[in-house]
Amino acid sequence: MDIERIHTPVMLERTLELLAPALEVRGAVVVDATLGMGGHSRALLERFPTLTVIGLDRDTDALAIARERLAPFGARARLVHTVYDGIGEAVRAEGFEHVQGVLFDLGVSSLQLDRAERGFAYSKDAPLDMRMDSTRGRTAADVIAESTEEELRRLFYEYGEEKLAPRYAKAIVQARSETPITRSGELVAIITKATPVAVQRQGHPAKRVFQALRIEVNEELTVLERAIPAALETLDIGGRIVVLAYQSLEDRIVKRALQAAASSTAPAGLPMELPEHRPRFKLLVRGAELASEAEQTENPRAKPVRLRAAERVRRPS
Repeated sequence: MDIERIHTPVMLERTLELLAPALEVRGAVVVDATLGMGGHSRALLERFPTLTVIGLDRDTDALAIARERLAPFGARARLVHTVYDGIGEAVRAEGFEHVQGVLFDLGVSSLQLDRAERGFAYSKDAPLDMRMDSTRGRTAADVIAESTEEELRRLFYEYGEEKLAPRYAKAIVQARSETPITRSGELVAIITKATPVAVQRQGHPAKRVFQALRIEVNEELTVLERAIPAALETLDIGGRIVVLAYQSLEDRIVKRALQAAASSTAPAGLPMELPEHRPRFKLLVRGAELASEAEQTENPRAKPVRLRAAERVRRPS
């Protein structure tokens, strides 16, 4: 497998630029909370010679590849098999109280998409799995088989923002009453058949349904809601966090968490802001930054990315 070909880190230079002021300190530690195949981590270790990276991932396949790629850096690369809401425990287990940087590159990885047998891609027929950690938990096939029509409708609405959710949920329930739905190709065929031709011309009809199933199987939004506050707590003063999100549901959670951390907690009507009410963080970018047009052309997976970043300026008294 040509790792360099299938894995191009998104917004790499901008990420390094934003993290640099915090990581140039000798002995700095950064958490790559979504290690994947180690592209961002390798660049960080090369750019900052005294940096230690704690890389987290729930995907054992990704960890195996990253471990091989990062082996030349020895003890400076410490890899942990965990979901990223376990960031605090992982940092303490590695012997640190606080870190100087945190990076999240959210969503499904190139490895998961490009390995057909993982079942993430609607363009490739494979078992309906979609687990980021293939050693535990329900598969997408389990969700399809066990959910009621109402539950499927809600799932496609909330996690896929799919307008045709009722139509798709009904079609799936009807189809599974005749034969179990166990492969991605079977699910795509059902969804396509239930989609008006005019809608099919607007893009692949299964895209949002597959997104919704992936989020449900991996509890991505629930985990993210816990992970961002936990990550902020691990940062030392001057420490920085960079988050790359690829769909609106993720980005909304990140936006709210960072804005809350960068806002005063002073009650309305106070004549002056007391020190304990001052913001703990400051935002480093206005709104969400997008990848450049050149990067989007070169790497199509960069098109939907939204980058947000913040720096810790104060710890609670």
